[in-house]
Formats: sequence, structure tokens, C-alpha cells
Amino acid sequence: MSTSVRLRPDVTLAVTRGACRLWRVRGWTPLLEVPLADGRRADILALGDDGTAAIVEVKSSIEDYRADSKWVDYLAWCDRFYFAVTSDFPHDILPDTAGLIVADAFGGDILRDDPRPAAETRLPAARRKALTLRCARLGAERLQRLLDPQATLAV
Repeated sequence: MSTSVRLRPDVTLAVTRGACRLWRVRGWTPLLEVPLADGRRADILALGDDGTAAIVEVKSSIEDYRADSKWVDYLAWCDRFYFAVTSDFPHDILPDTAGLIVADAFGGDILRDDPRPAAETRLPAARRKALTLRCARLGAERLQRLLDPQATLAV
């Protein structure tokens, strides 16, 4: 990330929290900072009961959005893709080929669902299985670290 990009960790945290609350209200399970097989890391990856995967890219400022063009790489790893921003973020600069979530620390709303046709965005079965397994292992590992922070990792 360029040093000229203004970091706003408080805004990022609030938007992330609100977007996760939105997914939980909808019955999905969000997981933060999910590493993908191609080396990218999704800000939020939410899984639905039917295995549908949504990736949410959180943007805290216009500078943050403009400095980051890697979001298109996430499309190969999800059925749905969204940007999550604050209510004062200018929505018109975001591509209309992605969904739009507006969130704050207390919750969020989907203002625009991912407009891509569902048939075009369905993950191949093998990739969906690998992604689901990756999320399960990551979630279980994080829980184990909370329960036993002094344990060593298996090699």
C-alpha cells in the first residue's frame, strides 16, 4: 500500500463490524482476513447455508479505493462480490458490476446486490469445496488459539 493512502483503521473496523453484523442477520457466517489460494486475502468472506460464498472488500476512503485495483482478482473466489463503505463514501465511483454495502459499527444494508447473473458467477465444485474447507480450518484454528494461546502450531 502506498504511504500516500490515508489509513483510517477506526473507519475500517467500524465498516467491517457492521458488514459482518449484516451477514449474520441474513443467516450467513462471516470470517475475516481469509487467505485465498492465489495469495490474496479477502477482508470478509461470508458463507451461506447453501454454500454460497460472498467476498466483501472494505474501503475506508476514496484514496483506499483508488490505490487498490486487486479487487477484480476476488471474483474468481466467490459467487457474490461487494464493496462495503461508509454512508458518506461517494457510491458513484464504485463499479456497478459489484454489490454495495453501506455499514457503520452497528450494522449495514445492501444497497445494491451483486448484479452479475448467478449462472456466470457460480464457483466450480472443487474450488467451492477447497474454499469451504479453508474457512472451516481457519475458523477452527482461530477458536483454538483463543482457547489455548500458548499451544504450538503443528508443523
